[in-house]
Amino acid sequence: MAIVIREVQGLAELRAVEQLQRDVWGFADLDIVPSTHLRAAQEVGGILLGAFEGERMVGFVYGFIGLEHGRLTVHSHMLAVRPEYQGHNVGFLLKRAQRERALARGIRRITWTFDPLQARNAHFNFAKLGVYADRYEVDFYGEASSSVLHQGLGTDRLWVTWPIASARVVERLERVERGARAQPPELWRQWPIVNPAAAPSGAPVERELEAVLSGAPFLVEIPLDINALKRRDLETARRWRQSVQRAFLRAFAAGYIAEEFFRVEDEGRGFYLLTRTDPSVWL
Repeated sequence: MAIVIREVQGLAELRAVEQLQRDVWGFADLDIVPSTHLRAAQEVGGILLGAFEGERMVGFVYGFIGLEHGRLTVHSHMLAVRPEYQGHNVGFLLKRAQRERALARGIRRITWTFDPLQARNAHFNFAKLGVYADRYEVDFYGEASSSVLHQGLGTDRLWVTWPIASARVVERLERVERGARAQPPELWRQWPIVNPAAAPSGAPVERELEAVLSGAPFLVEIPLDINALKRRDLETARRWRQSVQRAFLRAFAAGYIAEEFFRVEDEGRGFYLLTRTDPSVWL
């Protein structure tokens, strides 16, 4: 059966959004965005879309209207897809529909946060959607929440901007719709890595940042599966958190942005590309 994306309607569907938060993230009631809030946000321009297979909601995306740097934006606070539907383009369909609704409101950018150690999300956000990031938040939601995903490593977040009216984003979306896969350019081997994984431990090696903060591009490495690493070796996972935090905070302060993310599958590695690109070219 086809997946249909449409506005969430009525109390029963709002309650289904509450339940999805519990099912996907394991949230306790205290951490759930309640239906009363969602209903009010819809009335003042918030975008709440569900992904439905028949009558069953299998995912949703929720964003509220915000003001950043004097410009209207949609802040996309939550996107959830049931585990059995993940990897089937449901998240992409939700984001594409969210973009269409925002553009119809005259809004040209959407922002959200995600854990920079989650390689799957990084690939989705950068390679498929075309976001960029110039802001890093330490423990954005506090040291932990009721979700198992927020235990042990804090809640550091990259704040990403999606310039939805840009040619960059249009090209990414069209590529995904054609079924083409983004491949990391071989050029990545020529860029310095500020925290390469060491063999055999898999822990990051800290290199001097000042040597690369000269304006040239460089790479920040992350594990391809931080969740598995956290279960296997929490201390090494924490070293990755500290390493990535250090690199992003210093780089953003020096005027860099995170422009791309590459998954190098044959080597089991993931890299952010940081450059001195002016993001205003995409806004």
